[in-house]
Amino acid sequence: MTARRRPKQEVWEGPTIPEASMALCEMFPAEWVREVARETGLVKRERVVDPVAMLWVMALSFGVGMVRRIEMLRHRYEQETGDDLGYASFYERFTPELVRFLKACAARGMQELAKDANRVLDDKLSQFVDILIQDSTVIRVHAALAGKWPATRSRKKAAGVKLATRISAVANGPTDVRIYGERTSESKTMHVGSWVKGSIALFDLGFYKHQMFARIEENGGFFVSRLKENSDPLLVASLRTHRGQAIELAGKRWSEVRQRLKREIVDSEVELAFPRRAYRGRRSGDTMKVRLVGVYNEEAGKYHTYLTNIQPDVLAPEEIGKLYGARWEVEMLFKEMKRVYALDGIKTKNPQVVEALIWTGILTLIMSRKVHNMVRRAAPPEVRPRLTQLRWAGYFLGNAHRFLPVVLEKYGIEDSETLRLRIHTSQALDPHLNRRRFTDGVWG
Repeated sequence: MTARRRPKQEVWEGPTIPEASMALCEMFPAEWVREVARETGLVKRERVVDPVAMLWVMALSFGVGMVRRIEMLRHRYEQETGDDLGYASFYERFTPELVRFLKACAARGMQELAKDANRVLDDKLSQFVDILIQDSTVIRVHAALAGKWPATRSRKKAAGVKLATRISAVANGPTDVRIYGERTSESKTMHVGSWVKGSIALFDLGFYKHQMFARIEENGGFFVSRLKENSDPLLVASLRTHRGQAIELAGKRWSEVRQRLKREIVDSEVELAFPRRAYRGRRSGDTMKVRLVGVYNEEAGKYHTYLTNIQPDVLAPEEIGKLYGARWEVEMLFKEMKRVYALDGIKTKNPQVVEALIWTGILTLIMSRKVHNMVRRAAPPEVRPRLTQLRWAGYFLGNAHRFLPVVLEKYGIEDSETLRLRIHTSQALDPHLNRRRFTDGVWG
């Protein structure tokens, strides 16, 4: 039996840790961090914790799963800064002000990541600004928080937080993240606005709403959605010619014809009805025309159907189905959040700690994607598709500790072995001053 040979490892000149650390520092300038700390109320007149050090210690240690308890996080902060903090003093930093501070940092990080876009859409999609994928995932938290974030379906007391996320294909990362209770419906987590102009929005059936499709189109955007099973649009016209005695679609409902169709591809214009928002107590109805695309799946024995406002001369039906499959990218991002950054492992009963650590995990992900973009740019073109985000995140997990002292040094916070030894020694002291020990009186 011939042994399988391992593939040759590709080697190329990539960014150094100091270069990558400098790029991370440029995302969050010290002056900006301290200003936001004041604006959010994190830092008041008496400065106990340096917000710059707090940001980086949390994002490059706890956020990547290297430190899983607040006490260990405090130790890491002391090691890197030389400040000697009591546990209560550090724990008391986990306040609504810290949550607002970390949220503001995450918002800036997403904006900076979007500026650093190094992905290019394929030729047929190049006329669009971006492909934006909206979805949400549930993070299970301590059952004691069920009063604040009750679970949707559970036979026993449980709590969960819904993380509504929109990611950009071009930016290779999130552009908007919001935290809701688990019971918040998907449609209420998506706020259509100018962000969709010129872009394609992809979302699953949890967001299916004709009124939302209309708002996307009115904002100059495009969408691709699966057709809801119980939705029965009116067929207006077929958008392609079929040979033989093809079934006439115009004027029929989708439910009337879908079982009788023999064609592999359905491409038709349909009319959707929806209610407008109430105005002065009155609600009016409206309609819009969109495109219904059906691609027959032999294995499932049925059509995979989609609704879109992208014209047939831009994307063929098969290309619409393939484009919708790109929605899987947001699922991989959620897997990265939970598997690598361990957001599903937050056990605290303190809601401020929960939210602070969620935003910390998001910040770590943003920083990871920033360095990933740098590495990807340096890699040969044939290697770039293999630099997947999930594999990269695992690598970043094992090396984030190498970035932390370099980043802090660039901010003027020096990391020396003498300082580390002093802090480590102080942590070895038993905090119980009057405790009797079994060696008392035997040796000293």
